[in-house]
Amino acid sequence: MPLIIGDILEPEIIGVVRDQFPKLVWENGTKTAGSTAREVKKNLQADLSTRSGAKLRDMLKEAIGTHPVFKAFARPNKWSKLLISRTEPGGGYGLHIDNALMGRAGEQIRTDLSFTLFLSDHESYEGGELVIEQAGQSHSMKAKAGDLVVYPSNTLHQVTPVTSGTRYVCVGWIQSHVRSAEQREILFDLDNLRAEMAKTYGPNSIEMLTIAKSIANLTRMWTA
Repeated sequence: MPLIIGDILEPEIIGVVRDQFPKLVWENGTKTAGSTAREVKKNLQADLSTRSGAKLRDMLKEAIGTHPVFKAFARPNKWSKLLISRTEPGGGYGLHIDNALMGRAGEQIRTDLSFTLFLSDHESYEGGELVIEQAGQSHSMKAKAGDLVVYPSNTLHQVTPVTSGTRYVCVGWIQSHVRSAEQREILFDLDNLRAEMAKTYGPNSIEMLTIAKSIANLTRMWTA
């Protein structure tokens, strides 16, 4: 199931990010699409190799990568290069599946998880919903600025056409330390349980030490 993590970015950081948009060089988004997805992708992507682009990329990766919920859910091992997408009216991204491997030879990652960090106010544009198809259900999401959606990369998904306004998002892909989605879910549940137990038990209590031991040993067992 997709997970929405709220407030990955604080409002002041969102403002700083948006101030960089006019300084970026925007290119046709098909440059980073696979051969099949290229036919249904209609957006612009920022060149993040420039000084302004690299500064923005590093800021966003720091905010995402240090968020405790994201870390517990994704257990990131390797990252793709982040992309910043701009979609104008008439643009969108038709139904597709992400490439199983991304990056150049020798630097490739296996895509276990995909994520979208929303950078536009959700009321500032029409359309542009992220729709994820999973287990016979369609999950349609249009989160507020600063929120992040993370979901399995092996799902069909799309961005519906934008009909007015401009949609800005940051997207990326993760190769997790734990390849199995089922095992990641168990570890995520245990991390959440540990956080709740910490409100009652001290860090050196047998209860907290036992759950820490279980998380550590399962991580050791399941790490790819």
